Amino acid sequence: MQRKSMGYGLIILLLSIFGLIIYGAYSPARKAQKQQIVCFKFKNGTKTEAVERHMHDFAALKHEISQIISYTSGKTIPGVGKESPEYDVMHYITFQSKEDIETFLKHEKYRAFVKNNGGNWEKVFVINSEIRQ
Repeated sequence: MQRKSMGYGLIILLLSIFGLIIYGAYSPARKAQKQQIVCFKFKNGTKTEAVERHMHDFAALKHEISQIISYTSGKTIPGVGKESPEYDVMHYITFQSKEDIETFLKHEKYRAFVKNNGGNWEKVFVINSEIRQ
């Protein structure tokens, strides 16, 4: 009788673990509410290696600052009229709240990024927006 009870207990335990795994896989992610677009123009003569280090270092922030929900980036391309873009690279960062943006900007890892890469920037342009869904 005790052996039978242990068998049922094991089945219930396994089903419970399976249920938790399924719940975790299908639970809703944090909802994106705010987006920040950061554009950088590098000083003339900035080496390609410095630009690549900038891109790598900024991308690494996604894994170091928990307030970032998603992140993408890229080098700018000519727009309408084939004019050269004013900025060289853009970063798109998504957050849940305005407070998360403020936390990001004050975070020690972001400040280290600015300190290590800021000497190569001619100018920076930041746009914050709400995400409509």
